[in-house]
Amino acid sequence: MTGPSKSTTRRDIILALSCGVFAGAMVGAAYAAVPLYNWFCRATGFNGTTQVATSRPDHVLARTVTVRFDANVSGGLPWKFEPEQNSIEARLGDVLTVNYIVTNQAARETVGLAAYNVTPLTFGAYFQKINCFCFSEQRMKAGETREMAVVFYVDPKLVEDPDSQPHDTITLSYTFYPQREPQRPVVGSSLSPQSKNGT
Repeated sequence: MTGPSKSTTRRDIILALSCGVFAGAMVGAAYAAVPLYNWFCRATGFNGTTQVATSRPDHVLARTVTVRFDANVSGGLPWKFEPEQNSIEARLGDVLTVNYIVTNQAARETVGLAAYNVTPLTFGAYFQKINCFCFSEQRMKAGETREMAVVFYVDPKLVEDPDSQPHDTITLSYTFYPQREPQRPVVGSSLSPQSKNGT
């Protein structure tokens, strides 16, 4: 029997390299997909992602919408989480502050991180947040209760969107998720055995 020809071997090597490059590209795309998707949602308001405002709007309209506030806690996080009020009437362009109340019901310190969205989903592009507790870790001591504020306005440009006309209620929904505790150095762990013994 004769071994494989040089052309067959070369073809197999090229095929293997091509598969390796393709697999690497897919892994890279998977890692990039989440930040790119988050960027896209923040830029367009897609999927109910709210916008981040740096200043107040220059005018306020008479039209109002009802803004409802929803609060949820994912499993594994022993927190009580609720809005101070279930809903408010908001004029378009009016800057408002609403507080959520969070209580750590555990007998130890816990850490949570909040994500959010707006429904109807198309309203995400018009819900502008000036200040929020979302996407930053919230560390709560055992039994601690804390107020967390959201400062926002509904963009007056909402009236220019024909899809918004049938709707007069917006729901802002938050969900807190548990975060893993960071590793903390043990006191004295960097000391040598001699120094621990005082020698």
